[in-house]
Amino acid sequence: MNNKLFNPVITIKKLNHYFGEGTLRKQVLSNINLEIQAGEIVIMTGPSGSGKTTLLTLMGGLRSAQEGSLKILNQEMCGANKRQLIEIRRNVGYIFQAHNLMTFLTAKQNVRMSLELHDEMMNQDLDAKVIAMLESVGLGDRVDYYPEKLSGGQKQRVAIARALISRPKIVLADEPTAALDKKSGRDVVEIMQKLVREQGSTILLVTHDNRILDIADRILYMEDGCLVDKQFV
Repeated sequence: MNNKLFNPVITIKKLNHYFGEGTLRKQVLSNINLEIQAGEIVIMTGPSGSGKTTLLTLMGGLRSAQEGSLKILNQEMCGANKRQLIEIRRNVGYIFQAHNLMTFLTAKQNVRMSLELHDEMMNQDLDAKVIAMLESVGLGDRVDYYPEKLSGGQKQRVAIARALISRPKIVLADEPTAALDKKSGRDVVEIMQKLVREQGSTILLVTHDNRILDIADRILYMEDGCLVDKQFV
């Protein structure tokens, strides 16, 4: 199956990024060049502190890019203003190592909250959509459970449901299996793989977990702020 479109959803050219100012200024991304096509599952790996999470936050519109060009869905993010960043974030689903669920909300309420950010969906039966999504990640019998009553793997499944419920064009995942055992970690990435394939989404997954590299269409390696292609056997 080839569900890739003619235009890449992410295009990066000569991207540089810095933290700090003056004598404390440190370059954290150096001359990044990358294209990711619609429908691709891309894994990015490399040592801690190499810039992977920084690049992910720039792609997700969590901060504005500084130098070079970073286009997300044809929108230039270098020097983007707050409104442009917000607009991009509406098209991106995020999955983090710490699932970041609201502890005072049930699984259903956590996922529904993501839908409520989209005005165009408010005339739909949100609860039905949420329950169907939770069923698709194997939590149909846990919709009214609070996070404290869920296992680590179940919490991460709720986070996946929350990220994918609005059918985002891009899914960004930062170490989604780091806190999980082998089976739970495998389960959550296979759920992610299945759902993004069904929705035609693009996924970029940052991980140190060599056990899940086989789900990727392509693997990228980052070291010292530089991104390079690297073949894994």
